[in-house]
Amino acid sequence: MRLGSLKHSTSESKWQPICSLPVPVHVAKLKLPASLRLRDVLRVGVRAYATAPSTESHTVPSGAGVNFELSDEQREYQQLARKFAREEIIPVAPHHDRTGEYPWDVIKKAWELGLINMHIPAEQGGLNLGIMDTCLVTEELAYACTGIQTAIEANSLGQMPVILAGNKAQKDKFLGRMMEEPLMCAYCVTEPVAGSDVAGIKTKAVKKGNEYVINGQKMWITNGGVANWYFVLARTSDDPKMSAGKAFTGFVVERDTPGITPGRKEMNMGQRASDTRGITFEDVVVPAENVLGAEGMGFKIAMGAFDKTRPPVAAGATGLAQRALDEATKYSMERKTMGKLICEHQMVAQILADMAIGVESSRLATYRSAWEIDQGRRNTYYASIAKALAGDWANKCATDAVQIFGGNGFNQDYPVEKLMRDAKIYQIYEGTAQIQRVIISRELLNRAMGK
Repeated sequence: MRLGSLKHSTSESKWQPICSLPVPVHVAKLKLPASLRLRDVLRVGVRAYATAPSTESHTVPSGAGVNFELSDEQREYQQLARKFAREEIIPVAPHHDRTGEYPWDVIKKAWELGLINMHIPAEQGGLNLGIMDTCLVTEELAYACTGIQTAIEANSLGQMPVILAGNKAQKDKFLGRMMEEPLMCAYCVTEPVAGSDVAGIKTKAVKKGNEYVINGQKMWITNGGVANWYFVLARTSDDPKMSAGKAFTGFVVERDTPGITPGRKEMNMGQRASDTRGITFEDVVVPAENVLGAEGMGFKIAMGAFDKTRPPVAAGATGLAQRALDEATKYSMERKTMGKLICEHQMVAQILADMAIGVESSRLATYRSAWEIDQGRRNTYYASIAKALAGDWANKCATDAVQIFGGNGFNQDYPVEKLMRDAKIYQIYEGTAQIQRVIISRELLNRAMGK
């Protein structure tokens, strides 16, 4: 039976049949017992059952060209995420938007179903899925509520430096625990005076024996108040002339370390379900064993994470744009003016057509950026294109949806008002729309010069 063929109610107990299904092919390739069920994998971890290391490859044969055809397993994940989003997230999204309450209940259910932490390696108990797989799920969750989706996806950003640069002990310790229970983590890079200018980070880490002492302040940290641990980028060189590529070091820091003080939850314009805070580090002592890679590698690790996480951010923006298009289309087929449905007015039809163009082009750009990284290729150029394009179109589609709704679109009783507020952050976080264009132009010119 396929995951997507099941119907479920909003009761958590009704989801139990899913967790009794055979594991998807992605996990089955690990040579696990035939009797193994998905719940066993999610609760206990692949490492408890595996008899051979993962040989899963997300690549296609050389010369086969770009291929976005989804496998049966990918369609199953996509359909599972779609059902979950419609039945578990959409009904509670207005409450979390109104109150700013963190969506723990939704996150716990998503964790049970394997819709969170999808990319954690098999050796640490994860499903070891590709970026395309994550994008498929992310778009569906974002369709329902980008605030809740961002809270879920922030784990990916926090985990990615550990996945990319952590040693086995670090991965076992910090990633393994996230497969045992629903825990969150956070990526602590941005500071009050250092957003797009990452090289301007002031947080310092001073080595004292086998430990580092961290002092500084981070800002706009998603999951900052609920994280179990943080990835922290700090300056370890006092030389003002040293390049960013050598001046910073990445650390994994336990949340309960003395000296860490999360600030108040920020009540933002949109995506209010996510937990965004400033965090102060005052004489925070971190063992040297928590350094990722080596001293001076932090900037490269932090930026490398974006190549993996920007495609899912673009997928989230695409999900919001798709929701805006669907809501606007539905409303235009119900609302009448001047004796006919507003979708029959040429100007409204043109707006809908432009929205559809934006959604489809955003999705294709997202798929290309995810496909490139899953082939093992550097995707910085495509990831920035996807992030910039999808972020811009999410904002335009949300604005156009409000316009089609007219006065009703400006009212909280209708869904597009929230979409418009939620969309703006896609042009800001994980690199502003302007920074993406800086990256794109740099990559373009480097190619032209043969670099």
